[in-house]
Amino acid sequence: MNLHPDLQDKLQVLDQLLISMNRIMISFSGGVDSTFLLARAKHVLSDRVLAVTAASETFPQKEVDSAVQLAKSFSVRHIVTQIEELRNANFVNNDTDRCYHCKTGLFTHLLDIAKLEHISTICDGSNYDDLSDYRPGFKALHNLSIRSPLLEAKLTKEEIRLISKEMGLPTWNKPSFACLSSRIPYGTKITLEKITQIEEAEEFLKSMGILQIRVRHHDAIARIEVYPKDFPIILENYHEISDALRGLGFHYVTLDLQGYQTGSMNRRITATNTNS
Repeated sequence: MNLHPDLQDKLQVLDQLLISMNRIMISFSGGVDSTFLLARAKHVLSDRVLAVTAASETFPQKEVDSAVQLAKSFSVRHIVTQIEELRNANFVNNDTDRCYHCKTGLFTHLLDIAKLEHISTICDGSNYDDLSDYRPGFKALHNLSIRSPLLEAKLTKEEIRLISKEMGLPTWNKPSFACLSSRIPYGTKITLEKITQIEEAEEFLKSMGILQIRVRHHDAIARIEVYPKDFPIILENYHEISDALRGLGFHYVTLDLQGYQTGSMNRRITATNTNS
């Protein structure tokens, strides 16, 4: 691969980390980060890697299907397991530690699978950029001794995309995705109805050719986040979009003029922590 020496060094650090773990399970969503991690693990560990995808109400079935196909293309053993997040009252209540409760439930479940598989190390796809956002899930990872090799190798999202492209991975330019519950403001209960509204609204907008999209659920209001370059698509089709989203149960449909921003629901928390 034709990589900058600094990036080549980080890749070598990652490979050595994986080799030192010997046999691992990867929490595999099929996104940019976990796909890259799985590909590198397969490269250095061969058959000593197991991918596990957790299907749930907040993770669209099309993402599960994509993860299945990706794992198959790498010839990696892959398990799809079901978790029921909406049965977890702490998750449903959606306080500012929602991600902590989500990750605790997920990785406790994966630890049970790992025990049956005689695997001692579980890895996730957190990257170095994740340190800059509000991530209560990191506490859960620490408590359960989950490893984050991409973060440990100090690989950023942009670097992961660049190496993925060099490796020929189909996910190198895949839009960022987070569980659908992240579209619901903290303090507002998570329900299957809201999750379904969000998923269907985002799929409708994607059908118009918008790749990076978030529909934030503010009860009666749908707040659309897209990159500014995609504003014309929204404005040119505003009648159709308004009718479709109102048909899903929203009373008002708005476009956020700040555009798409990762973790926009965390702004108030991040600002509070900064000012405290």
